[in-house]
Amino acid sequence: MSVTVSGDLPGEPYDVAIVGAGVVGCAIARRLAQHPEVRVALVEAQDDVGQGTSKANTAILHTGFDAVPGSLEARLVREGARRLAAYAAESGIPLERVGALLVAWDAEQLAALPRLAEKAGRNEYHDTRVLGAADLYAREPHLGPGALGALHVPGESIICPWTTTLAYATQAVRAGVDLHLDSPVTHAGHADGVHRLGTPRGPLHARRLVNAAGLHADTLDRSLGHDDFTVTPRRGQLIVHDRFARSLVRHILLPAPTALGKGVLVAPTVHGNVLLGPTAEDLDDKHDTGSSAEGLRRLREQGRRILPALLEEEVTAVYAGLRAATEHEDYRIAAHPHQGYVTVGGIRSTGLTASLAIAEHVTGLLAGTGLDLGPRRPLAPVRMPDLGATSPRPCERPDLVAADPEYGTLVCHCERVSRGEIRDALAQAVPPRSPDGLRRRTRAGAGRCQGFFCGAAVRALFEEAQR
Repeated sequence: MSVTVSGDLPGEPYDVAIVGAGVVGCAIARRLAQHPEVRVALVEAQDDVGQGTSKANTAILHTGFDAVPGSLEARLVREGARRLAAYAAESGIPLERVGALLVAWDAEQLAALPRLAEKAGRNEYHDTRVLGAADLYAREPHLGPGALGALHVPGESIICPWTTTLAYATQAVRAGVDLHLDSPVTHAGHADGVHRLGTPRGPLHARRLVNAAGLHADTLDRSLGHDDFTVTPRRGQLIVHDRFARSLVRHILLPAPTALGKGVLVAPTVHGNVLLGPTAEDLDDKHDTGSSAEGLRRLREQGRRILPALLEEEVTAVYAGLRAATEHEDYRIAAHPHQGYVTVGGIRSTGLTASLAIAEHVTGLLAGTGLDLGPRRPLAPVRMPDLGATSPRPCERPDLVAADPEYGTLVCHCERVSRGEIRDALAQAVPPRSPDGLRRRTRAGAGRCQGFFCGAAVRALFEEAQR
């Protein structure tokens, strides 16, 4: 097993190369790692896993109640939700089943709620219930005035997307997958049964190729002679409110969906914050993750209607992510057996939920191309640090502090992160390559002061570990 960030890539062909170490690519790598005779490479352009769409989403574990019935996405979200809920419980990934309310603000939206409930039933989700205004406000007393009713979807949950991606990658690497970071694929070709991927670190060869490149999946697809879809980066800006706002909202508050997406929502996070967003802006630049004054203004305007008191709360951070929107309603997952190639494109915001089911589906497609998977063996379980706000941090556990005083020495007071946790994160199988990566693994610097107090100390600990 290895994680590489420099030097030439191996010359011997891998059995499978996966391009893109987002949540879907890492899930596929983890699934293939269950076949020890298959030599797998996970190739990532950036310096860490989960650096693209996977780190900048709304962190919701969907039921799939509003997916297009009969679509591949609907099936994989439905299956993936069950798989990921079980995996989170086994692996220590924070997850809260808070439920969702699809709020109707006018008569037209109210009339649409029974149709949405019927659609949920066609997606094999039968627990929805239409609520009147009185019941809605009893459940969400801080909701803005004028709501007429809602569709209650009790199965919708919130989860930590960073820990999920890292858990997949950790299991994959521990089981023998080679993770090559800082290795953007600049060109690809296929000849004599072998794929050749060009990277700044030299070529990488593989007999089978999985394209999980997210925003760049269409570019890689075209380099291999296909023109099935075009990715249009859809920017979603979000506002993160401080933990003091958490008491204002009990459910995920969803608007009526539009052609551009599910619209602006208000949602709690497993870390104790409250999210407002996202916007839905189709762009030309696949790297434009900046926030704009106009986008944030529109979010605040819509947030004032949904949850007026939220606008009085402190903002901890703003961020933006790009979703891989295409001209198609469904995922673009397809096998090309004559090339030993599987495309995994058009995976939008539901990719986190569907990730484990996508991995199973893609493994089947690879077998259909003639890949001999060999025996399947269970992976050693992984236990991730629980970063959820409802769980005690190590500094709050007397048994841990007594056994190792480093867990009682706080570095980040906002998020209660100890030196022991930072030390452990720096020694992981997939260690952070930057203070930002360390923040995703520990929450150090992610609190209300955004590292103003602890930033220098966290950087010093990180740099000390690099020596």
